[in-house]
Amino acid sequence: MRSLEVVSPGPHALIEDLGRPGYAHLGVAPSGALDAASLRLANRLAGNPEGFAGVEALLGGLSVRFTTSATVAVTGPPVAVDVDGRSVGSHTPVAVRAGQTLAVGTPAVGLRCYLAVSGGIDVEEVLGSRSRDVLSGIGPSPLSAGDVLPLGVARGVPAGADVVVPAAAPPDLVVPVTPGPRDDWLASPAAGLSAWWTVTSESNRVGLRLDGTPLRRAEEFAETELPSEGVVTGAIQVPPSGLPVVFLADHPTTGGYPVAAVVRTAALGALAQARPGTRVRFRVT
Repeated sequence: MRSLEVVSPGPHALIEDLGRPGYAHLGVAPSGALDAASLRLANRLAGNPEGFAGVEALLGGLSVRFTTSATVAVTGPPVAVDVDGRSVGSHTPVAVRAGQTLAVGTPAVGLRCYLAVSGGIDVEEVLGSRSRDVLSGIGPSPLSAGDVLPLGVARGVPAGADVVVPAAAPPDLVVPVTPGPRDDWLASPAAGLSAWWTVTSESNRVGLRLDGTPLRRAEEFAETELPSEGVVTGAIQVPPSGLPVVFLADHPTTGGYPVAAVVRTAALGALAQARPGTRVRFRVT
């Protein structure tokens, strides 16, 4: 059996693919890689279809030993990668042999690194996905030292490139959003969202929590309760504190606080790499 053994998972490592959309009516979040573009790139470099499962490693630190030869790739922020102590670099296909150990360092910027292996991580699917949902506990458990992960059959040709430049996570983000559906519940929502906010350490895969000058309710809704309604990934929900929460892939499927705007899908990857202290402002389009 093709497999790899987890030597060290680093601070927090999960198996993620592109998620399980379509189950919100059952209360199940879409989940999947928070920085989907990085997982897609890692899979292409490793010769996989883009949706194959890989490992999402928070702040790197991941180390794995292979029982078989494979092609691997690490993407996300710029990060040191070595095989048996020899530097091989990130964002490039790397051939490993049985018995070799690959180690991912800690990125200087950004949060989440992605490891793809030829054949993909072939753990059991739950509702059509191999992703871990940290809110509901659906999917494979967080990785621990000693875990042995089965690999699928390698089927593609690694997609090399002369240069793949890793994108460094900037200290400030300007994020495009679509207003609504409940922006009328807030006083001056556009001006409030366009102010600078700071990512807090309470952020996780469920949501990005922000600190700044609280948003105020419109007077006509100051004492009104909003019935729970469906929410989507990227929804910017404003709780009574007035401090926004940007829902990420493992978000609850309903919410009872007004959603002032929704982040454009293309911008979600940048938010997935935003460390505590990153400044964020929203550009209403």
